[in-house]
Amino acid sequence: MTLPVALRIARREMRGGLGDFAVFLLCLMLGVAAIAAVGTVRSAIDAAIRDQGAVLLGGDAEMSFTYRFASPEERAFMAARAAKVAEIVDFRSMAVKGEGGEAERALTQVKAVDESYPLTGALVLDPAMTPAEALAPVDGVPGAAMDPVLADRLGLAVGDRFRLGTGEFRLAARILREPDATTGGFTLGPRTIVRTADLEGSGLLEPGSLFDTHYRLLLPEGAEIGPLGREAVAAFRDTGMQWQDARYGAPGMRRFVDRMGSFLVLVGLAGLAVGGVGIGAAVRSYLDGKTATMAALKALGAESRTIFAVYLVQVAALAVLGVAAGLILGAGAPIVAGPLIARSLPIPVEIGVSWKPLAEAAIYGVLTAALFALWPLARTREVKAAALFRDLGPGRRVWPGLGLSLVLLGIAGLLVAVAVGFSGVPELAFGTLGGIVAALLVLTLAAIGLRRFARRIGHRARGRPALRLALSAIGSPREEATAVILSLGLGLSVLAAVGQIDSNLRASIDRDLPDVAPSFFFVDIQPDQIDGFLARVKGDPAVSRVETAPMLRGILTKINGQNAREVAGDHWVVRGDRGLTYSATPPDRTVITEGTWWPEDYSGPPQMSFAREEAEEIGLKLHDKVTVNVLGRDIEAEITSFREVDFGTAGIGFVMLMNPAALQGAPHSWIATVYADAAAEAAILRDLATAYPNITAIRVKDAIDRVSEALAAIARATAIAAGVTLLTGVVVLIGAAAAGERARVYEAAVLKTLGATRGLVLRSFALRSALMGAAAGLVAVAFGAGAGWAVMAFVMEGKFRFEPVSALVIVVGGALATLIAGLLFALRPLAVRPARVLRARD
Repeated sequence: MTLPVALRIARREMRGGLGDFAVFLLCLMLGVAAIAAVGTVRSAIDAAIRDQGAVLLGGDAEMSFTYRFASPEERAFMAARAAKVAEIVDFRSMAVKGEGGEAERALTQVKAVDESYPLTGALVLDPAMTPAEALAPVDGVPGAAMDPVLADRLGLAVGDRFRLGTGEFRLAARILREPDATTGGFTLGPRTIVRTADLEGSGLLEPGSLFDTHYRLLLPEGAEIGPLGREAVAAFRDTGMQWQDARYGAPGMRRFVDRMGSFLVLVGLAGLAVGGVGIGAAVRSYLDGKTATMAALKALGAESRTIFAVYLVQVAALAVLGVAAGLILGAGAPIVAGPLIARSLPIPVEIGVSWKPLAEAAIYGVLTAALFALWPLARTREVKAAALFRDLGPGRRVWPGLGLSLVLLGIAGLLVAVAVGFSGVPELAFGTLGGIVAALLVLTLAAIGLRRFARRIGHRARGRPALRLALSAIGSPREEATAVILSLGLGLSVLAAVGQIDSNLRASIDRDLPDVAPSFFFVDIQPDQIDGFLARVKGDPAVSRVETAPMLRGILTKINGQNAREVAGDHWVVRGDRGLTYSATPPDRTVITEGTWWPEDYSGPPQMSFAREEAEEIGLKLHDKVTVNVLGRDIEAEITSFREVDFGTAGIGFVMLMNPAALQGAPHSWIATVYADAAAEAAILRDLATAYPNITAIRVKDAIDRVSEALAAIARATAIAAGVTLLTGVVVLIGAAAAGERARVYEAAVLKTLGATRGLVLRSFALRSALMGAAAGLVAVAFGAGAGWAVMAFVMEGKFRFEPVSALVIVVGGALATLIAGLLFALRPLAVRPARVLRARD
């Protein structure tokens, strides 16, 4: 027979409807839709960042400096090349309302601007007004705009007054949208916007204070950004200047979106993997019902390859239909939910149809369908014509043969290559795909083990007929247990892993960190204030420990004369400016792992002690020379020692520490950590803020809460993606229950003929379902605990503690899900009369 004949037969068979392929279509549609939806949202955010680069950055280009304003030469460079320049000063401070003991204080991220702000975009305020109107003085008091969260926290209404440092300001408006908000990255406090000129005399921008300056450039029409950026870097590479332009308006946000989007797509692949199990089971069940048809075709002279082509055409057509439905759902859902998604994002985003993520989802769907459907399709070649007269089934061969095995390996390899290529993060792709494969393998082995265990202990259930029948059914040659554990187990495994990781991260923050973390982190302590500061805190019996250190910031620009980025890659230490301090002797609790400390009175060439772990990651060795740019001046220092630095205690920790003479004369401030009883915290903050208004106090618990919020948002996004995987698993579970209904009808008929009551049959069905679901839950908990331990031990480098509550919920949830699905398809077997079933079977 030829291919046209196979197409004709396939078309006639499909006239009967698609009811037998409902699970096939739903599994494929849900998996493709999840990947398409994530890709659509990510594509919309990427497009917004790309199209609104100048708005997000606040100009066509930006030159940034740490701890200082631009020099006359740098200002002249900008003025000669830009049509307009806006100066922005960014720093942390304390916003204070009231006086004395009644004062309310809160941390804020201050943006001080000039009259040119904003160069691009619009600052949206409530009540509606221009920035110039909002920041203009009224009755001699300058205006300010404030984040509504901060205003509510302080109880400020429009027109009320508050202080920054020693300067008094009037709240003129609340900030609804800040056009360049994403360039600030992660901040510990809500935003306050004031005029830079109005900060004069406030004590907040003194020499050594922690602040950054950003000069936004609006370029003339037709100016080329690329050559200008190279010119600026070449002219000021040794002054600590950092360049950024509108082509990459929000690099931090883009990097996060890309990484998170890639991860969620890969989690979506787990849903497709579960769907693949359902696809395979649906094809297998469909072919079981077509055994007589295939045997008849064989008896009429059809070749095995023709029969294979008949059902391959049907599966291919249905795969195209399922992928298309998934693409429509995946593209449409984000558009429908567009307003809700846009409100949760920090930038304006227009969500529409994007063909690239849809193509990616389609490729994943087609490859997954082929990978899981070809194996059961291969069994069509084994059907004999004798199956018309005997119940031989669709074939007994387990393995698909050498040729098809190679095809399946090729498809699997292509799927991995596509996932790695699309993700752009090979380590993430291989890790996630490896986890999915490992989970499927573990779940398959668990299903085999459960069936063997059920067969082995079945005889011990004498006297408990319902349990014995349930164990016999689980241990039977039917593949119901495997389908249930694979379909439900993978979705539960992802949720279990998310639950264990999230609970451990929260526990490490809520339980472990408070035992070692300080109460406050104080910054911007001026050199003439440090003695008075220490007198206050050290004289307080409620203070158990105080740590102080001089504080500067510098940019690691060179390693052994080479560009630091070229040597260290994208390591966080060379990505922007880093804290820098000095000390004549090793600070308390310092552990030197290699090398020696300089003499206390050392005044020779600059020397540096570097954090051991970061040095190993970068590849630094003793006696290497590193160049650090501090306030526009390059300082080359020799690494003479490595030391342990624990950033997990929330205390003071510096990657780079130099001898005092190396930084002599550089303007700087001091930082301090104060460990105190909770009851004394309010009095300490009140006294120090009153005596030194310029000092910024960061309450460590508040900072931890901000980090916890970010972690919770990531956990929610992952849980939603895992929920799609679980939903697909439930569909497969229902399909497995529906596919086993025919066998349950016959089983119930035989049992009732032998004297079993409906209650006994129902209890055996319920126990069977609950046991398989609980087994899937237990395996998922074990796998989730293993994944959680690996993430905590190797990624977070923290302690792992098994969290039992989420584990219990998952086990019970698995048992309930299978129980409900099993009982839904137990009604017909219980209602059918045994005589009718046995006569039809005969």
